[in-house]
This record gives sequence, structure tokens and C-alpha cells, in this order.
Amino acid sequence: MTASSSLTLPIDGMTCASCVKRVEKALSKVPGVTSARVNLATESATVDSSEALDAGALSAAVVQAGFQVPQTTTTLLIDGMTCASCVARVEKALIGVPGVLAASVNLASGQAEVRSIGQMDGARLRDAVVQAGYEAVQRREQRHDEGWKVATAALLSAPLALPMVGDWFGQHWALPAWWQLLLATPVQFYFGARFYRAGWAALRAGAGNMDLLVALGTSAAYGLSLALWARDPAGSPHLYFESAAIVITLVMLGKWLETRAKRQTLAALDALRALRPETARVRRGGVEVELPLAELRVGDEVIVRPGERLPSDGEIVDGRTQIDESLLTGESLPVAREVGDPVTGGAINGEGRIVVRTTAVGAETQLARIVRLVESAQAKKAPIQQLVDRVSAVFVPVVVLVALATWLAWGLAQGDWAAATLHAVSVLVIACPCALGLATPATLMVGTGLAARRGILVRDPQALEMLRKVRVVAFDKTGTLTEGRPRVVAVQPTAGVDEAALLADAAALQAGSEHPLAHAVLLAAAARAIEPAPAADVRAAPGRGIEGRVGGRALRLGSARWVQELGATTTGVGDTDALQAEGRSVSWLMQQDDAGGWRALGLIAFGDEPRPSAAAALRALHAEGLRSVLVSGDNRSAAASVARRLGIDEVRAEVLPGDKAAVVAELRRDL
Repeated sequence: MTASSSLTLPIDGMTCASCVKRVEKALSKVPGVTSARVNLATESATVDSSEALDAGALSAAVVQAGFQVPQTTTTLLIDGMTCASCVARVEKALIGVPGVLAASVNLASGQAEVRSIGQMDGARLRDAVVQAGYEAVQRREQRHDEGWKVATAALLSAPLALPMVGDWFGQHWALPAWWQLLLATPVQFYFGARFYRAGWAALRAGAGNMDLLVALGTSAAYGLSLALWARDPAGSPHLYFESAAIVITLVMLGKWLETRAKRQTLAALDALRALRPETARVRRGGVEVELPLAELRVGDEVIVRPGERLPSDGEIVDGRTQIDESLLTGESLPVAREVGDPVTGGAINGEGRIVVRTTAVGAETQLARIVRLVESAQAKKAPIQQLVDRVSAVFVPVVVLVALATWLAWGLAQGDWAAATLHAVSVLVIACPCALGLATPATLMVGTGLAARRGILVRDPQALEMLRKVRVVAFDKTGTLTEGRPRVVAVQPTAGVDEAALLADAAALQAGSEHPLAHAVLLAAAARAIEPAPAADVRAAPGRGIEGRVGGRALRLGSARWVQELGATTTGVGDTDALQAEGRSVSWLMQQDDAGGWRALGLIAFGDEPRPSAAAALRALHAEGLRSVLVSGDNRSAAASVARRLGIDEVRAEVLPGDKAAVVAELRRDL
């Protein structure tokens, strides 16, 4: 930052000239400010200073005057960081950008979260990162897997480890010195070149990092081996080529495993982003046009055909369908949606063609907020990590000083400078992986990533750190404790109707459908070796079911509401109330009679069975002394049935989605 600087702040809440004067007066009192000019029309203030401006102090002055300074958060991906000192250097560079209030860098994920006044210019942030000796990228590119390098380095290093293996059997299996040199040199200077490059970059920036320790330690071991061999070329001196090669190989292996973990974690975010389609079919001026999603605006009418993903959040203005919202709610069964109902971007439309008026686009959609939530959780630091970073920032110089002190102490005390060098190298080599600086952020990053892949969104890394204090665990039911895939659990025909025939007719109607209930019917038919007859004139009835002709008979398969609308008779069927009390979903198969009326042939009940691992997981929680609570939107009987089967301690049933947070808050107060 230069000696003099200027900064423009956006300001909310000003309404008149007196507001302007109050803001100018407040800003002028901040130390270092030479002038402050406030523009009511643009709602901004330009502040000049003869020294570095403190964005936090300026923002606090405006707030104290009774106004607000809008803040934004920007996420960057940083390449080239290897240790905690790199993190500290990047954070310092980002905080030095005018307008930046705070910067938090996660070494494991390579993400930087920058909080700034107003809308921050991404180019200025990237320039600051580049000046610090690193690279800021908009999106991490897929890099080639370097596993072959690790494997090759391991093959070259393996023969060098023979003496250690031979010691177990009292044998001396050391290779000739020139063979050791031949094997160790490519590992040291080809595969280990990355450590020299990164270490040199750190030195030029006036700092140290873990790569520098690797380069120093292995180079010292390699150089010592050359010196010992030169001093006794005809003998068999004990050389340390294997130490240098093995250390480089092991550190490469660690970095490769770390990269794989990062890639798997970032793939979870990519999978979430992939739920949003690239284009939308929009009705403008009475004409349907295909537009890139970036051109979609709030208020546009979007046409969504059967089987397509919704491009944005909105409200149905025409049509009726069933929506698969399992990506957001975990509910396995599609939900009926009609005119006036809200829908969520990324969900899958069912069998009906609908028109949706958009209410949120781009970054404001619920799916985009979920992605930001996961990204933010991986970029933020838990309190323990902040402590680790402060210790790690001085770790490298301390290790170098300890190694130097070890070398001098052994050399001066014993007079054996070769042994002194070996002990100094040991200090550098043992410290170089720096688990202290990497383990904490890597664990948090991998933990939040694995959770995201399993549908668990961690709002903040602090939540993971606080898990040790958890006393009660609250569970949703569908898709969490249950499999999230419906199965046929009962087939109940009316009097005079064969059960296999009922299932065969239902499978015939569902043969071409992708609906989850259709899939369950077809699986049940296949399990009984039932081959459905071909159906004709099959068509979906959005929100109701499906209809068609099988063997010349007009059949309909659908909901109880459809049964009521058609006035179909349902006599002779078993206890449907008991099925519904257990949380079963029921579909009725109906046939049209000669008079044009409809009668029920029977029903098929579907259930979502508990996951095989659910009971074991709950037993493990109970063994830890934790109490379990089921919080479900299902009726009390259905929720209680699942709770009994899994051994859950308490049930809160018939809870609306918007009220579940209140239930969790109540559980926290009761602790």
C-alpha cells in the first residue's frame, strides 16, 4: 500500500444533506483522514488520507454515525501454497488491499474468503495474491494425476531402503555408492524439483515454508553423502542417499493423497452445481426462446417439460405436476405441485408440463445458497485452526534455528562434523511435513466435503469442533434414517381379483415411466417373475396418476383423491387406515365398467424402509451416551413406527419444514 491512499465507501441510510454532513464529520475524525466527501446521489463517500487507510475504522465510524456500510464476501482459489507461512503471507497481502476488512485462507482447500466494503474488484485481489508469490484462479482446473511420479520415485527409492531391511536379519545389503547416487539423483533433482522451486519462491518473499525445509533437509543429506564418499572413495562409507530419496518420496505421497482428498471434496461442490441446467426455455413476447441461464431475469415465465430440471426458484402459473425435491428435502417421493405452489431450482419436474414465473435467479436461488454454504464452511477457520496458524507461522524459522543450533552443538562438542550434519538434517527432515500446519485444515476440509457428498451441509467449521459437546442428536426421517427409495410393501386386491393379476396390470401401466413409484412396481413384478402385458394409450394425469388400456380394459392407477373424484367403489379392500398410519403411500388400481363407472381392483402400498446402517448408527450414538430425537413431518403413527424399529428415544411428529429449526432450538434450551 502506498503512503497516501484514497478509498470509496458505499453508504446506506442517508436521506438528506444533514446525513451527508454527519457522515463527513464522522469520517474526518478517523486518524489519518485528510478529507472526506460524501455524495448523497450515489450514496458513497470518498476518503483521502496521507497514510494507509483502515477500512475497518472507516466502516465503524459510519456505523457509529447511524448509517450502514454494505459488505460483501468474495471467495478465491489460491494455487501454490504449501504451509501455514504461505497462508499468513496471502492473508497479509489480501488485507492490504484497500477496502478489505478481513481475509481467511484455508490451506487444505486452497480457498480464500475475503470480506470487504462494498463490491470488491476481483482483479485487485488477484493482483495482491500474485504479488505475494502465488496464483489466484477463478476455478480450479482439473490437473493431471501425478500418481505416476510418486510410483516412479518409490521404485527408485526402494532399493536404497535395502540396508534398513537387511538390518532386521543381521545382513548388510547396502548398494555400491555409485548405484546409490544413480538412484537418488533423479529423485532429488527431478521429482524433488517442486520443493526447490517453492522454497526459492518463499525465500525471495522473505519467508519460509515446508517446501524449504524439505529442500534444505534432503539437500544436506545428499550433500553429506557426496562428501563422505569423496573422503573415502575406495571404502564403504555409510551414506545417506536413501534418507534424501525416501523423505522426498514420502512427502510427495502425502501431497498426492492430499490432492486426491481435495479433488473429491471439490467434486461434491461440482455435483451440486451440476444440478442446475445450463439453459432455460423462456416465454417472451408470446414466443418461447432458449436462453443461457445467465440471461434469466426475475419475473420471466419459464416452460419446464416433463423430466427436466427447474432452472430457478419460482411459482407455478400454469400446469400441474409432481416435483422430485429430494436434493433439498431428502423426501423420496415426488410432491404434487399446481398453480400457485412454489418450486425450487435444480428439482426435477415429473410428468406434467408447467410454466414457472421466476422469483429468484443466479446467486439468489436456494441451490446457489447451498453451494455457497458448503464453500464458506470449507474456507472458514475453526478456533483451533486459528491457534494452529499462529504457531505454524513461526514454525519454519524456529526449525531452521534449531537445526543450526544442533549442528553447532554437536560439531563443537564432539568434533565430528559429519555426525553433527546428520543430526541437523534429522531435525529438518522430521519437521518438514509439518503436520501441525496441515492436519487441522485438511481434516476440516475433508470432513465438510465428505459430509456434503452425503447430503450433510456444515454451516461452519466451528460446528465440527463443537461436536464433542453434543448431547442430543435430532434426525429427519425420509432419506436420512430411511433409504429414500419407495418399495412395494403390500398388494391388496378386492374380492375376486388375483393379487398377481393386480400387480401385472399396474406394471403394464408403469412400464414406460421413470416415476419412483413406477420403478418400485416394476421391481416388485420382476421379483415375482411377472411379465406385464403391453399397454396402449398410456398417459399421465398430473397430480393424480396414470391411465391407459391393458387387454382392451380401461385402467387408472393413482391417488385416493383420484378415487374420490371418479366415485370409484373400494369395497372389499383391507385396512387402508392401518397402512396410512404406518406412513405407507397408497395407489389404487381402478377399472372402468360397461356403464362408464369405475371400481377399484385393489391397492398397492409403498414404504420407505430404514437404512440397513441406521439402527447400528443409533446404537453407536446411544453407547456414547447421546439421546436421539426424530423430527418428522409425517403423522405421529408413522414416525412412531420408525422410531420403535430403530430405537429412537423421542419423537416429534407432524412438524412443518419451517418449524424444524424451532424444534432444534427448543432441544438446545432443554439441555
